[in-house]
Amino acid sequence: MAGKYVITCNNTADLPQEFIEKNGLPIAHLGYSIDGEDYDGDQKKLDPKDFYALMREGKMTKTHQVSPEGARAVIEPFLQQGYDVLHIAFSSGLSGTCGSTEVAAQELREQYPERKIEVVDSLCASLGEGLLVYRALKLKSEGKTLDEVRDWLYENRLHLCHYFTVDDLNFLYRGGRVSKTAAFFGTMLGIKPVLHVDDEGHLIPLTKVRGRRQSLQKLVDYMEELAAGRQNDIVFISHGDCQEDAQYVADEVGRRLGIENFIINYVGPTIGAHSGPGTVALFFFGEKR
Repeated sequence: MAGKYVITCNNTADLPQEFIEKNGLPIAHLGYSIDGEDYDGDQKKLDPKDFYALMREGKMTKTHQVSPEGARAVIEPFLQQGYDVLHIAFSSGLSGTCGSTEVAAQELREQYPERKIEVVDSLCASLGEGLLVYRALKLKSEGKTLDEVRDWLYENRLHLCHYFTVDDLNFLYRGGRVSKTAAFFGTMLGIKPVLHVDDEGHLIPLTKVRGRRQSLQKLVDYMEELAAGRQNDIVFISHGDCQEDAQYVADEVGRRLGIENFIINYVGPTIGAHSGPGTVALFFFGEKR
């Protein structure tokens, strides 16, 4: 008889609150600060709309990774109740959170030698990480064991494509993703970058297009190119307080690829602190990233 287990993840998966509650999904939260005020992302947090309003006012942001103690606080209660734990972690290419969680897991393995604790580096972010969690939960509900779900995650995480664009290059400049000169001239010329998350889980600029609508269409172009032959019964889209643009991308995906099911949600403050308001990100399974 396979052991009973729970799946846990980080709040960087940006899953809707109703989904989290419906699935009883335990979350290890990364914190953030804006305008000198600290938030833990759990008991104390800002509504995303308020967070992006402050960013638009030019308020400075910082983010804080999960500590080993924070990870332990989420995982240990389940071990005490006799559950094994499969944790799907925020990309190691973007945060030290996965490493901190593994430190906690190693300590807990020594303390609870009869329990199994697996930490999977998702190499994903935002609703890309969320889509991986969604599929893992679905497999668990179908009766798959912890080992089977873990193996599926390792086999499929590099097929989870992340394509996104931003409306304001200055937020990427602040985050060190583009130079000050590129941000200045790109803004002046209406240049919009398209970026993705690579196989190491890093944010990488891919191409540049002129105009917002063209950048949104480019996201769907990439999906048309890469998604053939992959199961995409549902597609995830996240946004930095620009619901209409996210819906436009969903409509384009539906029109071009015939997909009808979507989860659309905010890019949470932990990732939004770096990408800024106006971000739109499209997540799907493809042949390669």
